[in-house]
Amino acid sequence: MSIEVSKLLQQIRDGKTLVGDGAMGTMLFSMGLEAGDCPERLNIEKPEVVEEVARLYADAGSDIVQTNTFGGCPLKLAQYGLDVRTEEINIAAVRAARKGAGTRAFVAASCGPSGKILKPYGDTEPEDMFDSFKRQLSAVTKEGIDLVIVETMTDIEEAKLAVRAAKTVLPEIPVAATMTFDKTPRGFFTIMGVDVEQAARELGDEGADIIGSNCGNGIENMVKIAAEFSKKTTLPLIIQSNAGLPTMEGERLVYSETPEFMAEKCEELLRLSVSIIGGCCGTTPAHISAVREMVQRNISSKA
Repeated sequence: MSIEVSKLLQQIRDGKTLVGDGAMGTMLFSMGLEAGDCPERLNIEKPEVVEEVARLYADAGSDIVQTNTFGGCPLKLAQYGLDVRTEEINIAAVRAARKGAGTRAFVAASCGPSGKILKPYGDTEPEDMFDSFKRQLSAVTKEGIDLVIVETMTDIEEAKLAVRAAKTVLPEIPVAATMTFDKTPRGFFTIMGVDVEQAARELGDEGADIIGSNCGNGIENMVKIAAEFSKKTTLPLIIQSNAGLPTMEGERLVYSETPEFMAEKCEELLRLSVSIIGGCCGTTPAHISAVREMVQRNISSKA
C-alpha cells in the first residue's frame, strides 16, 4: 500500500522554502529555566511557558515549530529521574506546541541525542537505544505531529537508530535528520568522525526524508556545510544554524550574530535550494522574523 505524501513534504517538493523556528533552550532560559534543570519538565509543570515559545515563533513567521522534547527519550530523562513520565512529558509537549502555534505552523517533534554512547565505546546496546527513541516517538505521534526532527547528532549510528524508530512508529510522517559538524583542517566532521558525505549517504539509506545540519556553527559555516550536502544528495536540505558561537560575558552566554546578519547570509541558503531554514542556539523570534522577511522578499522578486 502506498503512503500518502504529507502536506509538509508536498510543499517542499513543490519548491517552497519553509522557515523553521529558533532556539528552544535560549527562550526557556530567558523565561526562567535554571542551568541544570530539565527543560522537558516544563511541559508538565509550566506548559504555558512552552506554549508561549511556540506562539512567539509562530508570530515571527515560522512555518514549523518544534516541541520541547529534545531530551525527551527515556534514556535522557532518566538522568533527572523522569523516565517513568516519558509519555506524559512528550504528549504534553505536543499539546503545548499545538496550542501556541494554532493552525499557523506545522508541529515537529524534536528528538535529540540520548546522552548515552553505544557499545563498544560506551555501555549502551543498540536495541536499548532504539527502544528508547521508539518509546518517545510513539508518545508524540499519538498526539499528532507533522514532522520528526532528529537533531544535533554526532554519532551516525545513533542518528540512524532514531530515524529507524520514527519510521517504525508511523511511516507516513516525514523525518528530518541533522548532524552537528566541527570545522577541521580536513573539512567538516562530527566529533565522532562523520563527514558530510557519510552523513548524507547513510541517513538517506536509513530512510530520512530531509537531511542537513544544526547547531555547532554560525551561519557562515552552515552555508559551507549546506554546499557540501548539496553535492552529496538529492534529498531536501534543512539548515538550522546558531547565532554564532557563544562567548561568556560575566555569567551570561552571548551569541554575536544579529538577526540582520543571519538573514543576509541565509540568502545563500536559498541559492543552494535549502528547503527548511531555521535557527539553533542563540537564535530568537527576532532572528526568525528577519529570515521570514528575507524569504518573502526573494519570493516577491521572482513573482
